[in-house]
Amino acid sequence: MSSQIRVRFAPSPTGLFHVGSARTALFNWLYARNTGGVFVLRIEDTDHERNTPEALEALIKGMRWLGLDWDEGPEAGGDYGPYFQSERTSIYDEYIEKLKASGRTYEKDGALYFKLEGERYTEFDSHLGREVEKVKSAPQVIDDMIRGRVERAEERDFVIVRSSGEPVFHLVNVVDDLTMGITHVIRGEDHLSNTSKHCELFRALGEEPPKFAHIPLILKYSGKGKMSKRDEGALVEQYIEQHYVPDAVRNYLGLLGWSPKNDQEIFTGDEMIREFSFAGVSQSNAKFDHDKLTHMNAEYLRAMPAEQFVEMAKPLFSKDGDALKDLSYFSDVIRLVQPKANRLTEVEGLVGYFFGNEYPTDAKVADRLAKKGDPKEKASAVLDVFEESEDWNAEELDSTCEALATKSGGKKFDYFPVLRFAVSGVGGGPDLMPMLEVMGKKRVTNRLKAFIES
Repeated sequence: MSSQIRVRFAPSPTGLFHVGSARTALFNWLYARNTGGVFVLRIEDTDHERNTPEALEALIKGMRWLGLDWDEGPEAGGDYGPYFQSERTSIYDEYIEKLKASGRTYEKDGALYFKLEGERYTEFDSHLGREVEKVKSAPQVIDDMIRGRVERAEERDFVIVRSSGEPVFHLVNVVDDLTMGITHVIRGEDHLSNTSKHCELFRALGEEPPKFAHIPLILKYSGKGKMSKRDEGALVEQYIEQHYVPDAVRNYLGLLGWSPKNDQEIFTGDEMIREFSFAGVSQSNAKFDHDKLTHMNAEYLRAMPAEQFVEMAKPLFSKDGDALKDLSYFSDVIRLVQPKANRLTEVEGLVGYFFGNEYPTDAKVADRLAKKGDPKEKASAVLDVFEESEDWNAEELDSTCEALATKSGGKKFDYFPVLRFAVSGVGGGPDLMPMLEVMGKKRVTNRLKAFIES
């Protein structure tokens, strides 16, 4: 077996890219990068009825989006290919013949079975309602890198080639790992029940099994059941479509079942690679919290360089000619709302009133303002002092409002809600004075006039 660590992610392209699969890929990638090993992407595409080109494309796109580059596999090549199981039939045939020659197989009902070693006996199976043959085989000892020592013994011979002639998962999985020199198999805990079968096959072929690490499952937030593709936030494609920050999604998935030595939660890719170890992987299943992921996404958006945030936002406005007419103004507007957005897709809704003069107004806000005096009277007072303002910047505008309030015997915050509503139609948003500075004197005074005259 190779002295260099070699790990693999071996998905079946039968549907969209599930976060559970993405987390398995991530843990393999982290371990390979942490140890200077090799990360192999292997495609288990022998299910001809369910495998689709669209699913493979979604998988590749999702892996690339998450930044999970592979050293060998589709598009990368390598010395251990082919990397599609559908292209490895001759390799499987070779190892089937080896098992036959060793006397460890027999045919039954057209299928090829792997024959366990051990004392044979019959026992009534209440589920099947009949006597079945069982085997007292020696337990396979698995020194799992996460779960510790695990002993499992198979009780029945199992199929390795179906009556159709198609080799089953157990056989092809073992043959692929063996011939690709895989040293460590990192996969979900739900595969633990398969591992004793795989160890039996490795040893029947005269090889020691690789090291195993079975990672905890991802459960629904309620904790009731494994997260399925129908659950909210279960598909990587959803995050791509909703313009989440890839690094944020990868960061959150990395913390599902793993924690570093300290309390750090926000990681760069390099930091997570450096900190990752199996010692930090929990034996307990992890609950998927979509709200926490969104919160982490917001943290990434706020920490992002403003120029990058603006560039990421541009495609959302590609159909809005008005917004992109003045790119300097657009950039200033987008920077204003960067601290407010939890998702990039929220940006368009946060800045609609900055572009064009037609924008909705919140009737509830209007009613609330009317209960605190005549809003048009306050807007008129602000308009008078703003029209006389020579320096249009946030600090000067704040001083102007402060002077107005002092003169009228009130507070500047008495004017702020009316001022915001008059120029935006809503009751909240970016900090008011920087917002007015970006909007510019002409736009602000024209909207105040329109509000007063409405």
